[in-house]
Amino acid sequence: MSTDARRHAPAAIRNRDPILSVLKDVFPKVGTILEIASGSGEHARDFASAFPGVTWYPTDYDERALASIDAYRRLEGSANLMAPLLLDVTEPVWPVAEANAMLCVNMIHIAPWQCCLGLLRGAAAILTPGGPLVLYGPFSRGGKHTAASNAAFDASLKRQNPEWGVRDLDDVAVEADSCGLMLDRVIDMPSNNFCVILRSQKV
Repeated sequence: MSTDARRHAPAAIRNRDPILSVLKDVFPKVGTILEIASGSGEHARDFASAFPGVTWYPTDYDERALASIDAYRRLEGSANLMAPLLLDVTEPVWPVAEANAMLCVNMIHIAPWQCCLGLLRGAAAILTPGGPLVLYGPFSRGGKHTAASNAAFDASLKRQNPEWGVRDLDDVAVEADSCGLMLDRVIDMPSNNFCVILRSQKV
């Protein structure tokens, strides 16, 4: 008997529409979109269908996530949603050589800091000039949490793994700039989250 590998992430459904509203303002209508840490694959399914003119590449490092993404692609995906790719952001060579835009939702706070640095380096390497990297999730600002719930969430993450935690936006922006990505804008999102828009400074 075959089993359905699709996983369900409630947060992916809750934050889908607010994120999509940002993407429609920021992402190109044609080209290659690389999604980092696609998780269950529900965002890849929904966002790829919302951008029919692009080629959408979902990725993840977890084998169960890759199976879920592929199941959504086969059973519910649009024609422009590609098979998921195994991607370790800390590796120097990525499976996609060039992208016009990138998306990373709720990853950098549940991964070691080295993963955030790898993500920024990789994005700077493969994004076309002016191409956006959109980060979504909770951030502190100026060394302070923006809400008590984020402070509690940060403490919970660090209890699970000392290398995890809510990242400070100033730290991310400094590292991004050193890689060749400029901070374009920060958009307030529901539930004390942010969309952070970084852009390639290539000319």
